[in-house]
Amino acid sequence: MTNTKTHFSNWNKLEVAWKKEGTENNEPFSILLIHGFGANKEHWRKNQTILGTIAPCYSIDLIGFGESSQPPSKLLGEKKTNNNFCYNFDNWGEQIADFSRSIIKKPVLLIGNSIGGVIALRAAQILGNHCKGVILINCAQRLMDDKQLLNKPVWERSIRPILKLITRQRWLSRNLFKNAARQSFIKKVLQIAYPSGKNIDEELINMLYRPTKRAGASEAFHGFINIFNDYLAPELMEQLSLPVYLIWGKDDPWEPIAEAENWYSSIKCIQSITIIKECGHCPHDENPEEVNPVLIKIIQQAT
Repeated sequence: MTNTKTHFSNWNKLEVAWKKEGTENNEPFSILLIHGFGANKEHWRKNQTILGTIAPCYSIDLIGFGESSQPPSKLLGEKKTNNNFCYNFDNWGEQIADFSRSIIKKPVLLIGNSIGGVIALRAAQILGNHCKGVILINCAQRLMDDKQLLNKPVWERSIRPILKLITRQRWLSRNLFKNAARQSFIKKVLQIAYPSGKNIDEELINMLYRPTKRAGASEAFHGFINIFNDYLAPELMEQLSLPVYLIWGKDDPWEPIAEAENWYSSIKCIQSITIIKECGHCPHDENPEEVNPVLIKIIQQAT
């Protein structure tokens, strides 16, 4: 992990944890790193310091993850209270946009991994000219979204209402989370996500494990697994005029590279795709030695 101090700021009566690398300079922009599901700002520990030599570089914990607040989840149809939170891409996008405007106070280049990529795209929409561009690292394709059902078999479409009913049950999501929030389970998932096995160590496992022990951790999980109808990356990109760049671990077990290549060939705002061989879902952490120079080159090109 970086030795940089963790800062906390208030957003809509919630605490947001973040770190900053690099000093203020004459650069007219800053970089903001957005992690994926189950991760946190420390997932950028092998990238942030290096990127901070180009421009001030921030990493942030999304609401529900890391050291940020983990409020009770509000699902569609449930009553809004003073302390619950709807875990969705609009709210996470607003978190990123508001952080950029109130804390960074400069135009930003957003870098997102997995669902962090979708959030970066939504935040870019909200920020408009305040965003210089977006780099997507194995962006989530959200294959379980309702809008993807047209491409699914009939049997899978027919059981979707039952699946939605089941996932709304907190007793079930809490038990699923309890099983997943074990170091042995996290290691098994990492062995799938990082197919080369590189950089799977105690530091990484503990970095992902620690936030799961916080009181509200299962609520973020409950909220996330109930996101069935939200933004897809292509629909967001089709509405963007700013540049988008793709970096993709070739052996990602969850986000097929064929779809990324389809995005590149069909969506106008995408400027390039860089394929990282022998890497999976998180190439920035699995092989930072190869990904960091790519990031630096893209940032210099985009700004």
